[in-house]
Amino acid sequence: MNAEDVTRAVAVLKRGGLLGLPTETVYGLAADAANAEAVARLYAAKGRPRFNPLIAHVLDAAAADREALLAPHALTLIERFWPGPLTIVSPARAQTKVCDLARAGLQTVALRAPDHPVARAVLAAFGGPLVAPSANRSGRLSPTSAADVQAELGDAVDLVLDGGACRVGVESTVVACSPDGAVTLLRPGGVPREALEDLVGPLARASDHDGAPMSP
Repeated sequence: MNAEDVTRAVAVLKRGGLLGLPTETVYGLAADAANAEAVARLYAAKGRPRFNPLIAHVLDAAAADREALLAPHALTLIERFWPGPLTIVSPARAQTKVCDLARAGLQTVALRAPDHPVARAVLAAFGGPLVAPSANRSGRLSPTSAADVQAELGDAVDLVLDGGACRVGVESTVVACSPDGAVTLLRPGGVPREALEDLVGPLARASDHDGAPMSP
């Protein structure tokens, strides 16, 4: 990948298009998190129900802090595991750029800093958060190569960047970090539970609740 590829990718995102984006976990279907029309197109391309919120990808902790109110435990986890396969769910700031549709109407936002040079180059050049769920139709296997994305989504994706095979190969771990200090495991993934508990202690148990889930 070269600078021209990044420029083309950013142009696709800026005009509301969909981008096949490599990360260390799986390939994502990326869109401008602030553009509700682009996010709606993403939901449609995946056949994903709109009550299922999306993860917003950011470059670093400073970018995350602009989108969410980060509790001390969240900052501790970010310092240890970012960039990497860990998603933090925190209360959204009033001025978050992540649109309501991407958050499924919730007052929280799910954030991750990917650890892949292509994803990071695109995020740096774009200058804002990108939603990027796995680049597959809902209910199907997550893609780990550019060819997988093209075969799965075809013309529904405007551009696919080839960043090689994904190093981790499974989705990110998702935890919710509440202002009261609780850390709750919402989805297992690329960071083992034991590694999280070594840092912040026992994780709270996710309780059943009505309405939209807090994370994918």
